[in-house]
Amino acid sequence: MSVQLIKNQEDARHLSKTLDGQNRLAIDLEAAGFHRYSDKVCLLQITSGDNTFLVDTLSVDPSNTLRPLFQDPNVLLVLHGGVFDLRLLHRDLQIFPLNLFDTQIAASLVGEPSLGLAALLKKYFGIELSKKYQKADWAKRPLSDEMLEYAAADTQSLCLLSDLFIEKLQDLDRLSWATEESRALADLRWKSEPNSDPVLRIKGSKHLLDREIERLRTACKWRDTVARKTDRAHFRVAGDPVLLEIAKLGSYGLSSISKIKGMSSQVLKQFGQDLFKDLESVDNLSANQLTGYPISTSPRRPRLSLKEEKLLDGLKLVRNQIANQLNIARGSIMSNTLLSHIATSPIHALGDLAGVKGVRKWHIQNFGDDILEIFRNNSSI
Repeated sequence: MSVQLIKNQEDARHLSKTLDGQNRLAIDLEAAGFHRYSDKVCLLQITSGDNTFLVDTLSVDPSNTLRPLFQDPNVLLVLHGGVFDLRLLHRDLQIFPLNLFDTQIAASLVGEPSLGLAALLKKYFGIELSKKYQKADWAKRPLSDEMLEYAAADTQSLCLLSDLFIEKLQDLDRLSWATEESRALADLRWKSEPNSDPVLRIKGSKHLLDREIERLRTACKWRDTVARKTDRAHFRVAGDPVLLEIAKLGSYGLSSISKIKGMSSQVLKQFGQDLFKDLESVDNLSANQLTGYPISTSPRRPRLSLKEEKLLDGLKLVRNQIANQLNIARGSIMSNTLLSHIATSPIHALGDLAGVKGVRKWHIQNFGDDILEIFRNNSSI
């Protein structure tokens, strides 16, 4: 099986010609969020037949080359656990695939106990996938031959795996389930997260005093500035527990901060003076100038009524029984969140069930009557 690195526009044009006319491609992406400030796409793997292409997205923008192909409804893209990959395709390359088959979804609907790609390839084909570069810095250049080999292996057997699960799903009469779930995956869209107070993301911050919260907020902003300047992940500048300890310190000498477990002396030496000045400014604020703990703007789901709780209990019981009968994980049938949405919806007929976001046709066709029975049995409450 050949492997080719695509690192310039000429390579990209060759890739386009090579893939023209193909109706099925296996894809995967590598990002750098574990090491870098942004989890940007660093490498895009594509396998077509016996050919694997590794697109260096930091050297060449493949979006215009691949968009017509990836967005062609007649081209099936095979991926494994594709939610993260699709989010990166959407955000970084503005590519919105239409025709997908997710082998992880397929595996879950077959009833596989282990859904990881490595476990599945080993079980069915005896293929051992290395885990050596799972947390590698994919933004670092040049990529070693070993890293390229690792990346290529993620897509080289995906089509083989998809063929196996398609056959299994057909035998179980569940192929339409996987097709519908993959279609829903293709319909997903991600919005940029609104800028929220960083204090809300720090575990334990809720119990701090107002001035300590202001210090924590200041430390968070300092960390973000350093992370952006140095292109590092936040935790590689300073972890959340470090910032929490900084907020609690009574003395703001640099020597005190340097004694905190996990605080990098190198980071402190280079950027510590800025932190020290910012914290000093916080200490000079009067009490009425302190913001305190932020009020979350996220809408809170109202508590279920007694009737809704009984409905939810009944729905979980039916879901669990069905999962046991089909030998499928409960969450692969319906998540608890989806069951909660159903329990709080006015359900009188199958058409009402179809109107609940997240309910699929295969749910209604196979379990719709069971769900309606739960509502009928609780109608008098």
